[in-house]
Amino acid sequence: MNTAVSQDGLGEHRAAERISRRLQAASVESLALGMGALAFVAVGVVAFVVFAGHDLSIAGAGSVGQFAAIACCIVALAAYGAGRVATWSIPWFSRPREHRSRLGEAVEVFDSLAISVAHAVVVLLLWTVLSDVLSRSFQDAQVFALPATLLVGTAAAVTGYYVFLSAANMNPLLLSAVLAVFLVVGALTSMLTASNPHWWKQNLSVLGISDDWSSATFNITVIVGGVIVTAIARYATDSGSLERRPTRGELQVRTGLIIVGAMLACVGLFPVDRFFVLHNTAATGMAVVFCILAVGIRWMMPHLPRTFYVLGWVFMAVIVLVALFFAVGYYNLTAVELVAAVLIFSWIIVFLRITEAASGDRAA
Repeated sequence: MNTAVSQDGLGEHRAAERISRRLQAASVESLALGMGALAFVAVGVVAFVVFAGHDLSIAGAGSVGQFAAIACCIVALAAYGAGRVATWSIPWFSRPREHRSRLGEAVEVFDSLAISVAHAVVVLLLWTVLSDVLSRSFQDAQVFALPATLLVGTAAAVTGYYVFLSAANMNPLLLSAVLAVFLVVGALTSMLTASNPHWWKQNLSVLGISDDWSSATFNITVIVGGVIVTAIARYATDSGSLERRPTRGELQVRTGLIIVGAMLACVGLFPVDRFFVLHNTAATGMAVVFCILAVGIRWMMPHLPRTFYVLGWVFMAVIVLVALFFAVGYYNLTAVELVAAVLIFSWIIVFLRITEAASGDRAA
């Protein structure tokens, strides 16, 4: 009888939790829609004033695409900030805000700023690329002022809506997707717009040594990517519980990831043509710390799946193999750097997802 009563009570509690989550999700959707509507009105009014009496091209300087990309970049920053403020003002995460130290709050704000910049850069580049594709599809087409205003307002509304939802629902799994998209979009944009079409004959760092748009894109991508990795260090090694502090091994992994993120940021902060020693030291140090993490994660965080430990060893072996190919002249340095970068960031993204899944299993 007592067992039946306890099971009924547990069932009612779970049902109440599901209803609460649904109500909370509906509230966030409503706020996101409001953010999109606000972005549509604000950007639309500005666009109407700027576009009045003009016929505009789809892409290029002074075009609809350029205005939309810049406006949506600003909207993304505002929407992400609004989404994070909304999550801080309600009990959304498992750890209440009042239990965070001032240092913890400062770190969280810093991480949020970095992630918001990542969203803004992705939005800027995506709308720029989309406008360029449309321009090539509609050769020599002109857009009247009113349709241009509506198009720009709609782009801002879509951006505000999705970025707000991303901020409100930010978790390790979503953060891994943001990091992957940001790095891919930023790197490809820098490669496609490089002033030297044969940059690949030297190394990746060549993309960051000029003073053009390509160089700025590459360096910003690397710097912000490094800051996001430091944010991942906190997300992935957070115990998720007020009763349990991170273990010594988790703190060691967190420190290692912070070092990797800091060194990655230094790669962008110190271009190879002006800071040769610092640039190469940061790039080499990042690879060394990754190897230490890939080998030592087995003892630092022994609760993770064994397949992940094997994955780290495989990635490290591949990096060593391509380095040997470079030493014998079979690969150039760009190939080695690309393979190493892809494997290191893939490992970090998988690590973030694995730790989130492991934390969920332990909580269950």
